Amino acid sequence: MYNILICDDEKDIVEALNIYLTSEGYKIFKAYNGSEALGVIEKEEIHLVLMDIMMPVMDGITAMSKLREKSNLPVILLTAKGEDTDKILGLNVGADDYVTKPFNPVELIARVKAQLRRYMTLGGSNTTEKKDVYMVSGIILDDKSKQVVVDGEEVSLTPTEYYILKLFMENPGKVYSPKDIYKEVWKDIPLGSEGTVAVHIRHLREKIEINPSEPRHLKVVWGQGYKMEE
Repeated sequence: MYNILICDDEKDIVEALNIYLTSEGYKIFKAYNGSEALGVIEKEEIHLVLMDIMMPVMDGITAMSKLREKSNLPVILLTAKGEDTDKILGLNVGADDYVTKPFNPVELIARVKAQLRRYMTLGGSNTTEKKDVYMVSGIILDDKSKQVVVDGEEVSLTPTEYYILKLFMENPGKVYSPKDIYKEVWKDIPLGSEGTVAVHIRHLREKIEINPSEPRHLKVVWGQGYKMEE
């Protein structure tokens, strides 16, 4: 059973999400501002967080920034329709995905399952399946231990960043458009996905590049997308 923390100052939304997710077999924890959410995460084993952005006491962006100092726990933002700037800001500070209010329960559950699958795989499940070690241009990705080493130093990636990097390292030299990346990593229809992918690529570059503004590993192919330099 996976434990999900729902954090929103609107109690009706928390209860609606509680109904959707408990019907799927998840155990739910509740918080009504960012400070409460961080307190729950400190005390309980949480596997995923659904976090509203606009909340009193401590907003979702601040809470997520503090969470990212200690944990790569997946966070899905809960956003209102017109909060595009907040969505990008949330992705910038480490959110993995977002869903827009009012929720489509089927989409919400699909996104939750996708993030949990990614996180638990990255966390290391008890599997005997043989995995490969990928080595490209000074980067080593061990898909068994889920470790990434860049120029001899281990780097910590979020699940989304990890699977983006793995996609490129499995296919060095191949160009992927933002829509291709979204389909492969998020396993979803890439509607309006360019901004989301660009933010995650930027975060990934900050962790694997010496100078992210002049990347030597993950390069832009203008008008087409991105590729891993061989």
